Amino acid sequence: MTEPTIVVLGAGPAGAATAIGLRRLGYHVTVVSDWRRFAAVEGVSQRVLDALRHAGLGNALQEAVTPASRHVRWNGQHLRMNQEFLIDRQRFDQALRRDLARADVTVLEGRIREVAYGQAPWVSLEGGQVLNPGFVVEARGRQAPLSASRLRGPETVSLLNLWQGQPGEPVSAVESLDEGWAWMARLADGRCYWQITQNAEGLPGRALLPAYCARHRQASRLVSELFDAQALAPAQVHARSSTAILAGECVGDGWIRVGDAAMAVDPLSGNGVFQSLSSALQAPVVVNTLLRRPERAELARRFHQQRVEQLFLRFARIGRDFHGQEQDRAGQPFWARRRGWPDDQPLHLAADWRAVRVERRPVLRDGWVDEAEVVVTADQPLGVWHLQGVALAPLVSKLLAGHSLDGVLQGQPLPQQGMLRQWLAGQGYAG
Repeated sequence: MTEPTIVVLGAGPAGAATAIGLRRLGYHVTVVSDWRRFAAVEGVSQRVLDALRHAGLGNALQEAVTPASRHVRWNGQHLRMNQEFLIDRQRFDQALRRDLARADVTVLEGRIREVAYGQAPWVSLEGGQVLNPGFVVEARGRQAPLSASRLRGPETVSLLNLWQGQPGEPVSAVESLDEGWAWMARLADGRCYWQITQNAEGLPGRALLPAYCARHRQASRLVSELFDAQALAPAQVHARSSTAILAGECVGDGWIRVGDAAMAVDPLSGNGVFQSLSSALQAPVVVNTLLRRPERAELARRFHQQRVEQLFLRFARIGRDFHGQEQDRAGQPFWARRRGWPDDQPLHLAADWRAVRVERRPVLRDGWVDEAEVVVTADQPLGVWHLQGVALAPLVSKLLAGHSLDGVLQGQPLPQQGMLRQWLAGQGYAG
C-alpha cells in the first residue's frame, strides 16, 4: 500500500519537530510555510534546549546558545536570576528549515489561502497551487483558524518594540507594571527588544503606540539600568495577540493540531517554544497510529486530545500563579483578571492515597498509541504507566487489594525498591 503524503502547515518549532518525527517513521512529508514578517527575540530555558535536541532540531539548537544574565523586578523585588538563552527568531527559523532539509523534508515557501479537512483534505496556496495530501498537520500557531468550541482566557495583546542600541553583554529582564508586564532583551550586537503584555482593550490608536510604549520605558528604572538613552525614544512596534487559547477539537479524521495551533498560553512563564514543542513531540506517534492502525484511531485521538487539554491547563495554571505572586498590584484590572483564571485548582494537588486507582488509559508503546493499565493519582489524572522502567499498575493493584508492601516489592532490585517506596510515600501511602 502506498503511504499517504503528509502536509505540515507551518515551519515553526512544532511543525518542524512533527515533520521530522514523521519523516523518521518513513512518511513523505511536505512543509508549507511563509517567512516570519517581523524581527523578534525570545528567551528560553535549558529544558527548551533539551527538547530541541530530542526533536532532532540540531541547527535550531545552535541558534539558542547565547546566554544572557537575567533580571527580575516583580512584587517590589529586584532579583538576579539564573541565565536564560536568547534566540533571534529570524535566524532560528532559518535554522529550522536547514533541519528540515537535512531530514529530507520538502519545504514549500508560500502563503496558505484555504484548507479543507476530512477524508479528502486539500490545501490551496496563493498563486493557485493546490495540494491533495493524505493527512494534514495544522502547525500555523495563532494564525490557524479556530473552532467555535475554543476556550479563551482574558483578551491579551503584546506590543513588541525594536531599536538599535549600543553593543554590549547580552541581557534580559522581566518587570511587572500596573498595566501588565514587560520583557526586554539586548543582543551582543546592540539590537534591543522590549515587549509589554497587557489587556487588549483601552489601547491608543496604532499611530500612537510608539509614544505610548516609550512612556512606559521612560518610567522604568530597570530600562534605564540595562539600556542606553536610545531606549527612551519611540521605536518600531509590532502588535500581536497573546491571549491564552485552547483550540477545542485538536485531532480528527485526516488532520491534527500541534503547537500553538492546538493550545497557546500567555507567554509569562518564558517558555513559549517549550509549550509549542510539548504537544508536537507526541504527534508523530499519534499520526502513525491513525494511518497505520486505524482500529486504534479512537484511542489515538483520545490520547492526543487529553494531553493537549492537560498541557493547556498546566501551563495556564503556571501563568495564573505567576500573576498571583504580584501582590502589590492585585487590584489592578490586568492582574485581577488573571489571578483566578483558568480556575482555582492548585497546580499540584495534595497527595491522597484514597484517590489512587488503576485504570486502562491510552499510552505510547513501541511507536504506537496503545492501551494499558496505569495508576491515576490526584496530581496525575491521565495516569502514570512506568516509573523508571517499572510498571506501576501491577504493584499498586496488589497494594489496593491488601497485600503487604514488602511482599509486593519482593524480587525488585534494591535501588528500584527504594525508588518505589519513595514514590508511594509521595502519593500518601502509609502501609
